[in-house]
Amino acid sequence: MVLPFVSERAKKTLEIVAKFVEKDCIPADAVFETQLGEGLTRWKTQPSIIEDLKKKAKTLGIWNVFLPNHHTTGAVGFSNLEYGLMAEHLGKSITASEACNCNPPDTGNMEVLFKYGNKAQKKQWLAPLLAGDIRSVFLMTEPDIASSDAKNIQLTLSKDGDHWVLNGSKWWSSGAGHTKAAFYLVLGKSAPNNPDPYKQQSLILVPTSTPGITLQRHLSVFGYDDAPHGHGHFVFKDVRVPASNMILGEGRGFEIIQGRLGPGRIHHAMRAVGVAERALEWMIARITDERKKAFGKKLSEHGVILQWVAEARVNIDAARLIVLNAAIEMDGSSSKEATKEIAQAKILAPRVALETLDKAIQTYGGAGVSQDTPLAAMWAQARVLRIVDGPDEVHLQQLGKNESKRGLDVQAKIRRQNQTTGRLMKQYRVADDGPTKALL
Repeated sequence: MVLPFVSERAKKTLEIVAKFVEKDCIPADAVFETQLGEGLTRWKTQPSIIEDLKKKAKTLGIWNVFLPNHHTTGAVGFSNLEYGLMAEHLGKSITASEACNCNPPDTGNMEVLFKYGNKAQKKQWLAPLLAGDIRSVFLMTEPDIASSDAKNIQLTLSKDGDHWVLNGSKWWSSGAGHTKAAFYLVLGKSAPNNPDPYKQQSLILVPTSTPGITLQRHLSVFGYDDAPHGHGHFVFKDVRVPASNMILGEGRGFEIIQGRLGPGRIHHAMRAVGVAERALEWMIARITDERKKAFGKKLSEHGVILQWVAEARVNIDAARLIVLNAAIEMDGSSSKEATKEIAQAKILAPRVALETLDKAIQTYGGAGVSQDTPLAAMWAQARVLRIVDGPDEVHLQQLGKNESKRGLDVQAKIRRQNQTTGRLMKQYRVADDGPTKALL
């Protein structure tokens, strides 16, 4: 269905990405985890295997493939649809996205600098990000408020001469533990008295070496520390940052994060489809294993298991179409114009991944929840997707509101249809004692 929208160059790149993930990245995942070690060393180590994968990705020409084709910076340049097909494969491995420099939060931060950064910011921070020489962190969520509503942000940005002074706390700051993390993009409140609540926030770039920043702890995800990237809980106390580090301008923060989160949401959904596909592969491997028989039969010979497989296939294919439809809408217009389609993808894809993972885990029994398969860790990561970049409930509420706006129109349409039915009843001289008469 989508092939007419995919260029020949993208098709060739997609094939390269798929082979790279299956033959290089997935086998390297366990090595990556082992090289991290245990304890505090996990936060001081950058496994050598990931650096080797990066070198190979550059050689293969699959570096920075996430960059949209409207960015003219010498980057590869693919459409959202084309990258969506590639991201599905990247989602199957814990090392693949970073190996191709397509890992969050860097992708979103690079998009921000591309779209909104000035020349100096691009030269100092974007260029090394594109090269993979540094990493970045995005700081928006706060522990003491409902961060699903960005208007609630409390970290303060106070102007002091040619500097901004930051005070407050942030958490779930993904990428905070990486040894190469060089800067934070921090959303704070710079104009709390602005009558427009959407112009009270600003986004500012803060080098990680800036005095006054304390990393209180690394947060775990269902017990997983996600080293060496991690999720930091920070406190900012009188952190002074040059005014030149402001992105786009004072009061433009809400505008920027909306532009950032749209692509970020679709990227998460793209990868979630890949997670679901790999979960299905593990499920099929288990149920067709001759050594694993229950009640004298392979699991694949039990009807309920076959139903799980069939439903997974249907749901994954449906989720993929929803995701790719959103990507096509983004390519044809913008993230803002494709809000409905992006929300649909962001809601559905993680749900399908989680449901498929749950059934795959069930087929493995105790092994499914242990470290002997990747399924438990995959489930933990997929579950987070229902919260990050806006929880399901926010997207569902917005979708529901927008759909309900058609209320008067659909009422009028149904009345017209019922009136036409009434006239037809008289014309053909038939009695209507059913619900249509009551509606008339």
